Amino acid sequence: MSAADLAGTGLRLEAAFRAIHDTRMQGLGLCHPGLQVKAVGFAPEAAEPQIAVGVLLTPWAMNLLRIALDAAAAATLADVGRQRLRAVGGRSIEFLGAHEAAIGRFETCSLFSPMSGFADQASAVATAREVLRLLREPLAATPAAPRTAAADPVAERRRFLFGAGAAPAARA
Repeated sequence: MSAADLAGTGLRLEAAFRAIHDTRMQGLGLCHPGLQVKAVGFAPEAAEPQIAVGVLLTPWAMNLLRIALDAAAAATLADVGRQRLRAVGGRSIEFLGAHEAAIGRFETCSLFSPMSGFADQASAVATAREVLRLLREPLAATPAAPRTAAADPVAERRRFLFGAGAAPAARA
């Protein structure tokens, strides 16, 4: 995957979600007037080089996205409305299958919504970059308690995003 191909993926995402902003989201009070659509930090996953992961910033939400870089990889993405646990940066994160005609299938994980907590575009982009930096940073080598199937992925994501670290059971 060339840098130009990856940049094209980001541009397609931005164009599709700008069109959504200009049509379906018009007049909805949850849109932050100081924010614009921006694809941030999309890069191929080390374990799945045909899947790019990055953050999509919109005036109404900030989402972690997984998007296929070719047709074969698109077939591996979750069906629309179906949830799937995915490994991203050594962490297990729950994604939801989605589809937009202009970009095809992708998977999304909500980071923030609504976006009223952000002062401006620069602070939202900085947050997106920090989330990606943390996700791409190697996990600490300290042994942790084994994760159970009963672990709540949403609670785990919130703990990660808000800096609380591992779940209480894993801290012991």
